[in-house]
Amino acid sequence: MKTLKFVSKANVVAILALSSLTAFAAGDAVKVDGWVSDSKCGADHAGKGANAACVGKCINGGAKPIFVDDAKNTVWTIDDPDAVKGHYGHHIEATATIDADKKVVHITKVTMLPDQAPKGGGMDMEHQ
Repeated sequence: MKTLKFVSKANVVAILALSSLTAFAAGDAVKVDGWVSDSKCGADHAGKGANAACVGKCINGGAKPIFVDDAKNTVWTIDDPDAVKGHYGHHIEATATIDADKKVVHITKVTMLPDQAPKGGGMDMEHQ
Protein backbone atom coordinates (compact mmCIF):
# COMPACT_ATOMS: atom_id res chain seq x y z
CA MET A 1 0.00 0.00 0.00
CA LYS A 2 1.33 3.43 -0.95
CA THR A 3 0.94 6.49 1.22
CA LEU A 4 0.40 9.79 -0.51
CA LYS A 5 2.29 12.75 0.90
CA PHE A 6 0.45 15.99 0.44
CA VAL A 7 2.78 18.18 2.46
CA SER A 8 6.47 18.33 1.71
CA LYS A 9 9.11 19.37 4.24
CA ALA A 10 9.53 22.65 2.37
CA ASN A 11 5.80 23.34 2.68
CA VAL A 12 5.87 22.61 6.41
CA VAL A 13 8.77 25.04 6.88
CA ALA A 14 6.95 27.70 4.84
CA ILE A 15 3.74 27.22 6.84
CA LEU A 16 5.61 27.52 10.16
CA ALA A 17 7.47 30.63 8.98
CA LEU A 18 4.26 32.32 7.86
CA SER A 19 2.43 31.46 11.07
CA SER A 20 5.25 32.91 13.21
CA LEU A 21 5.28 36.10 11.13
CA THR A 22 1.53 36.38 11.52
CA ALA A 23 1.84 35.98 15.29
CA PHE A 24 4.56 38.66 15.40
CA ALA A 25 2.56 41.08 13.27
CA ALA A 26 -0.56 40.49 15.37
CA GLY A 27 1.15 41.75 18.56
CA ASP A 28 -0.04 44.92 20.20
CA ALA A 29 1.74 48.03 19.06
CA VAL A 30 3.48 50.03 21.75
CA LYS A 31 5.07 53.47 21.79
CA VAL A 32 8.61 53.65 23.08
CA ASP A 33 11.15 56.47 23.15
CA GLY A 34 14.76 55.85 22.22
CA TRP A 35 17.67 56.46 19.91
CA VAL A 36 18.49 55.10 16.47
CA SER A 37 22.09 53.94 16.65
CA ASP A 38 24.19 51.33 14.85
CA SER A 39 25.27 47.79 15.65
CA LYS A 40 28.93 48.81 15.83
CA CYS A 41 28.58 51.52 18.49
CA GLY A 42 25.46 50.11 20.16
CA ALA A 43 24.18 52.13 23.10
CA ASP A 44 27.29 54.34 23.23
CA HIS A 45 25.46 57.09 21.32
CA ALA A 46 22.12 56.76 23.10
CA GLY A 47 21.15 59.56 25.43
CA LYS A 48 24.26 61.53 24.66
CA GLY A 49 22.95 63.50 21.72
CA ALA A 50 23.66 60.70 19.29
CA ASN A 51 26.04 61.76 16.59
CA ALA A 52 24.06 61.32 13.38
CA ALA A 53 27.18 61.59 11.24
CA CYS A 54 28.94 58.79 13.14
CA VAL A 55 25.86 56.55 13.11
CA GLY A 56 25.42 57.14 9.37
CA LYS A 57 29.10 56.44 8.69
CA CYS A 58 28.93 53.15 10.62
CA ILE A 59 25.74 52.07 8.83
CA ASN A 60 27.19 52.99 5.43
CA GLY A 61 30.23 50.93 6.43
CA GLY A 62 28.10 47.82 6.97
CA ALA A 63 26.73 48.14 10.51
CA LYS A 64 22.98 47.66 10.98
CA PRO A 65 20.64 50.29 12.42
CA ILE A 66 19.47 49.44 15.93
CA PHE A 67 17.05 50.95 18.45
CA VAL A 68 18.16 51.79 22.00
CA ASP A 69 15.23 52.37 24.34
CA ASP A 70 15.38 55.23 26.85
CA ALA A 71 13.89 53.27 29.75
CA LYS A 72 16.55 50.56 30.11
CA ASN A 73 19.19 51.58 27.55
CA THR A 74 18.52 48.19 25.92
CA VAL A 75 19.65 47.48 22.36
CA TRP A 76 16.97 46.13 20.01
CA THR A 77 17.44 44.74 16.50
CA ILE A 78 15.21 46.47 13.94
CA ASP A 79 13.63 43.86 11.65
CA ASP A 80 13.02 46.45 8.88
CA PRO A 81 15.98 48.85 8.76
CA ASP A 82 14.23 51.00 6.14
CA ALA A 83 11.75 52.03 8.86
CA VAL A 84 14.40 54.31 10.40
CA LYS A 85 16.18 55.45 7.25
CA GLY A 86 16.74 59.17 7.57
CA HIS A 87 16.65 58.98 11.37
CA TYR A 88 20.17 57.74 12.07
CA GLY A 89 21.32 59.20 15.39
CA HIS A 90 17.90 60.72 16.14
CA HIS A 91 15.93 60.60 19.38
CA ILE A 92 12.53 59.21 18.38
CA GLU A 93 9.24 57.85 19.57
CA ALA A 94 8.72 54.53 17.80
CA THR A 95 5.35 52.87 17.39
CA ALA A 96 6.31 49.22 17.19
CA THR A 97 5.53 45.62 17.94
CA ILE A 98 8.21 43.85 19.91
CA ASP A 99 9.56 40.36 20.33
CA ALA A 100 11.11 40.62 23.79
CA ASP A 101 12.58 37.12 23.68
CA LYS A 102 14.58 37.89 20.54
CA LYS A 103 15.10 41.62 21.32
CA VAL A 104 13.58 42.55 17.94
CA VAL A 105 11.31 45.50 17.12
CA HIS A 106 9.11 46.02 14.09
CA ILE A 107 8.71 49.80 13.76
CA THR A 108 5.58 51.04 12.01
CA LYS A 109 5.78 54.76 12.81
CA VAL A 110 8.60 57.14 13.72
CA THR A 111 8.05 60.51 15.42
CA MET A 112 11.04 62.70 16.16
CA LEU A 113 10.98 63.84 19.78
CA PRO A 114 10.96 67.57 20.59
CA ASP A 115 14.68 67.62 21.38
CA GLN A 116 15.33 66.45 17.80
CA ALA A 117 12.43 67.96 15.86
CA PRO A 118 12.77 71.14 13.82
CA LYS A 119 11.04 74.22 15.24
CA GLY A 120 7.31 74.00 14.78
CA GLY A 121 6.74 70.52 16.23
CA GLY A 122 7.40 66.86 15.73
CA MET A 123 7.87 65.20 12.40
CA ASP A 124 5.86 62.01 11.80
CA MET A 125 6.88 59.43 9.26
CA GLU A 126 4.68 56.41 8.60
CA HIS A 127 6.36 53.12 7.69
CA GLN A 128 4.55 49.96 6.67
